[in-house]
Amino acid sequence: MNKLKEVLQRLRPEFNKGGKYEKFRSTFDALDTFLFVPGHTTHGGTHIKDGIDLKRTMFMVVISMIPALLFGIWNVGYQHFRALGIESTLLENMIEGSIVVLPIVAVSYMVGLGIEFAFAQIRGHQVNEGFLVTGMLIPLCLPPSIPLWMVGVATAFTVVVCKEVFGGTGMNLLNPALTARVFLFFAYPAYMAGEYLSNGDFLWVSANRSEAIEGFSGATSLSLYGEKKAPVASLWEMFVGLEQGSIGETSVLAILIGALILIITGIGSWRIIVSVFVGGFVMGLILNAINAGLPIKEQSIYMAANPLSHLLMGGFAFGAVYMATDPVSAAQTNLGKIYYGFLIGVFTVMLRVWNPAYPEGMMLAILFMNVLAPLVDYFVIESNKKRRLARVK
Repeated sequence: MNKLKEVLQRLRPEFNKGGKYEKFRSTFDALDTFLFVPGHTTHGGTHIKDGIDLKRTMFMVVISMIPALLFGIWNVGYQHFRALGIESTLLENMIEGSIVVLPIVAVSYMVGLGIEFAFAQIRGHQVNEGFLVTGMLIPLCLPPSIPLWMVGVATAFTVVVCKEVFGGTGMNLLNPALTARVFLFFAYPAYMAGEYLSNGDFLWVSANRSEAIEGFSGATSLSLYGEKKAPVASLWEMFVGLEQGSIGETSVLAILIGALILIITGIGSWRIIVSVFVGGFVMGLILNAINAGLPIKEQSIYMAANPLSHLLMGGFAFGAVYMATDPVSAAQTNLGKIYYGFLIGVFTVMLRVWNPAYPEGMMLAILFMNVLAPLVDYFVIESNKKRRLARVK
């Protein structure tokens, strides 16, 4: 590593201003800081000194997603062989899952980083590190049956429209990964529901066509609830993740391991994560009470659902841990983070119950609160001002 660092230092003058490869300075800096800690420090009115930079922060978030990624790879392979009616080993599941998942991750990073590098070169700026996280979030919130070209189109859309138009990392109004998912949901809704089967089901696994697959139910717990049917999996199976769904969203257990990493390292806001779960649970209880007071003919199986099931189904946990906690688009004040997260949980369950055609409400709930986050912080700050002025008087 020391020799590599020496080589980079010898090459640096060629990429500095006036050097032979001056135009590629942004690309060289990106490679240098990717491999080694930058040799410069922050100048100006900084108040907090820390040994970690933005790139290392982004790496820590990616590390926290590894449990969800690994389980997602295994589950894609497991569901593949399960659909075929074949018993499989851990290794076979991981190999099959890797064949499906890793190309999706590769396309996301290649397209996204390619655009980021291009914008950096054109502007003469350093390459933003934010896509290290976005590039992993996008594949994890997509179904394994998604075509690779759609992954590329959605990634390009979110990098250009959601990030670069507003100035790059740290300037986006909405969560980039969610924007990519929403783009695909409204542009190609059939593909986001999984592969359509002739029996009317949607297959969320990647497998060759066969009679065994045609007879296999592809419904997820969330989609069955949206159709007012009983869930396909138990609470324990939903918690562990032994069902079909988006690559990284099925296992709440793996997601909570990632949440623990984020909270311990101080990178993720525990206030947002906890308040999202509390908001969803409280709204579930309220709907249970409302449903119990309705005539039997008007009662809904969705409103009567166990509040815990809302926290375990679909992308609720994934959104709470990795999407809602985006430090750019989330609320910034401590009290505001609690309100922000609580309302995301409330709106998610409301959308699921009162809009049966769209059972997964987490995406729109987070994007809606992304827009309202500055307003939440404004009222929190104004409330603090009034309280302090009252003390003076």
